[in-house]
Amino acid sequence: MKGPSLFLLFCLCLLSSQSLLAASVVFLNPGRAAEPFWASYGHFMQAAADDLDMDLTILYAERDLRRMIEQARDTLQGNARPDYLVFVNEQYAGPEILRLAQGSGVKLFTVNSHLTADQQTLTGATREKYPDWIGSMVTNDEEAGYLMARSLLEQQERRSHGEPYDVLAFSGVKQTPASQYREQGLMRALAEFPDARLRQLVYAEWTRERAYVQAQQLLQRYPEVRVAWSANDEMAFGVMKAGEERGLKPGSDLLVSALNNSPEVLRSYLDGDISALVSGHFTLGGWAMVLLHDYDAGVDFAEHGGKDRVVPLFISLDRDKARRLLRHIERRGYDLDFRAYSLVGKPKARDYRFSLEPLID
Repeated sequence: MKGPSLFLLFCLCLLSSQSLLAASVVFLNPGRAAEPFWASYGHFMQAAADDLDMDLTILYAERDLRRMIEQARDTLQGNARPDYLVFVNEQYAGPEILRLAQGSGVKLFTVNSHLTADQQTLTGATREKYPDWIGSMVTNDEEAGYLMARSLLEQQERRSHGEPYDVLAFSGVKQTPASQYREQGLMRALAEFPDARLRQLVYAEWTRERAYVQAQQLLQRYPEVRVAWSANDEMAFGVMKAGEERGLKPGSDLLVSALNNSPEVLRSYLDGDISALVSGHFTLGGWAMVLLHDYDAGVDFAEHGGKDRVVPLFISLDRDKARRLLRHIERRGYDLDFRAYSLVGKPKARDYRFSLEPLID
């Protein structure tokens, strides 16, 4: 074989091997590796990556903003850059991550907490000032806060017989959009129940320990409280522990809400200790992997539902749905084939169909 033919064959082989390379994704996980929610979030993403033949690396910031920024810098400005970076606007870190990404050649995608309207007056929207910032996907956090509160207040209304009653609220990190939206949902529900009196809202920063200390003080300050709205499961467990120390039995003397999907919270709900449970958003990162897989294959999700999307993943669980969700979570790969949710090879499909339904059927 002559020299030019060998060279051509080499080039064809090189192109072919490159086309078969898996798309590489780095996820800047703002939580702790041992934190039930963020760990389960990562597991669901990894299950999607495995099915879609994608290379996923998860970096845990351990709830340290500086660490997350350093991880972003190393990822975006290092020698081994990924094809895609998935990040959360935790503690308003989004604009700095976008700044670090300039000129990197890495495509960026936001999940869970999108940049706020005020932030976007400076950064622009996706695909504008930062053209490599290709999209975002968040959940209906306001609805989640509302669903939890409404369920708690409906239960308390049946017990209070028209008398006013006291409520405490335990929110997450004040500077996190998801926390703010859930609070808005709480306030919407409170406006519908005039007998409910919100005594105090505190920021327990998503942690069991901080909620426990705060609840000790607040339950002493407001001894008549029988309803505690909690924006996640870890804080709910802290509140329940403080309540039990005051002789309040969770589920009867003290109604507590929770949000998430850990086996612990699902079992607590099934046992009747948690009175209202909402779940769904732990799947968001996995669905984002489907979008990035398709984008990498030439199917732009912007043309199938939009580049920025709010997915109604949150639902209020009943006992039957909680049992089914627990079964799926305990199975390897969640009993899902993520390739079924891809639109590659489906030119007639208009939009993606992401929901919690496959895990509660």
